[in-house]
Order: sequence, then structure tokens, then C-alpha cells
Amino acid sequence: MATEIERKFLVKGDAWRQLAEGSLYRQGYIASQGATVRVRIVKNQGYLTIKGPTVNYSRSEFEYPIPLADAQEMLDTLCVRPLIEKTRYKINISDLVWEVDEFAGANQGLILAEVELTDELQKIELPDWIGEEVSGNPKYYNSYLVKHPFSEW
Repeated sequence: MATEIERKFLVKGDAWRQLAEGSLYRQGYIASQGATVRVRIVKNQGYLTIKGPTVNYSRSEFEYPIPLADAQEMLDTLCVRPLIEKTRYKINISDLVWEVDEFAGANQGLILAEVELTDELQKIELPDWIGEEVSGNPKYYNSYLVKHPFSEW
């Protein structure tokens, strides 16, 4: 079984912007009760991802590439609205890759950073542009943002 160990933070300031170029992500949720089933398009590739419930910083995760046309059809016909639209920036610091998500559409104004770890107790050094930790707060899960967009908070 694949396990994702991830911590998530709010982002402050703009210093992170000079560290990486972003890629557009479009994603939607077919199901989000208990486990989530997500469809995503990044560049010209589709993905289907199934994630289990989060316990501490960990959850099971299974991700599979799917044809772009299938992903587009699923986003158009099966996914809850609004879709999640964001630009993701991948920033390498030490031995970690920070992923900064700048949301658009109904979640415009929200910027989150997440980092995947190899162990829940792994020590990390936080960059200066990292703000409050929101790991485990379901309000900041993408599957929550579909039903309760940031623009409505």
C-alpha cells in the first residue's frame, strides 16, 4: 500500500515566487466521503487518485495515469463543482520538495504549501515564507474547498 505523509502550511509573503515556475492543475472530486476519488490534469496528462482518511499526517494514496481525454471527460461530467484550479510551484530546499499551490477561481487568494515526508517524526526546517501550520485541518483539504470555496469564508 502507498502511504502519503504530508504537512501543510499557509504561505506568507511573495519570496517563494522567485524559486520556481508553476504548472496549471485542474482537478475535481468524484467522491469525498471517507476516501476521496480525484481526477486531475497536469500539463497534458490525466491522473486518477484515491486517498484514504488522514490519520496524523499520513493517509493511503493510490495514483494512476489515465488518458487525457478520459480525465477531461470525467472533469466535465462526473466531478462536483467548482473544480479546483491552481498553479503548483515545486521548490527544492535541502532534501525536500515544497509544493506551493496558488489557487484560482472560487478559491482565489488562498496559497498553501505542503511537503511530503518519509516519516511522521521527520524534522524539517521551515522556509521564511511558511506561515501557520494547517496539517490535519479539513478546512484546507482540496476536497473541502470544492464544497466550501475560500471565496465564501
